[in-house]
Amino acid sequence: MNAEHTANATRFAALYLRLALGLSFLSAVADRFGLWGPPGRPGVAWGTFENFLSYTASLNPLVPDALIPALGWGVTIAEIVVGVALVVGLWTRAAAIGGAALLLAFALGMIVGDGLKAPFDASVFTASAGALLLAFHSRSAWSLDAWLTRGRPGG
Repeated sequence: MNAEHTANATRFAALYLRLALGLSFLSAVADRFGLWGPPGRPGVAWGTFENFLSYTASLNPLVPDALIPALGWGVTIAEIVVGVALVVGLWTRAAAIGGAALLLAFALGMIVGDGLKAPFDASVFTASAGALLLAFHSRSAWSLDAWLTRGRPGG
């Protein structure tokens, strides 16, 4: 494969990773608000925000119960911001680093709440590592970042 093909393949892979991560964050948020269906429906993890808060509590047993709603809302807002930023390619590096940190925190919480095997089965460490790799990719194809830097040196 020549250098041009390699560069094109790398740009496509980064775009694919950016969209996969961003849409995954947004899908998880949609689930906790019932947009994928009610609790108990196949493929639905939570189905309600209350169920999501119960799961949040199980992953964070050292957090006082009174703080679980704030934690749940904070994570939800962070996932929306990171998800949208990745999908549109805005502040991609910062969004990817934030996504990597969120996913790592989620994986560690899963170990506490569900056991060591759970984050590996859900590929949470893999997604976190992918987000970190994306953060250090130099160019983001089909993104607001690329559009905003057009005409600037290094853009």
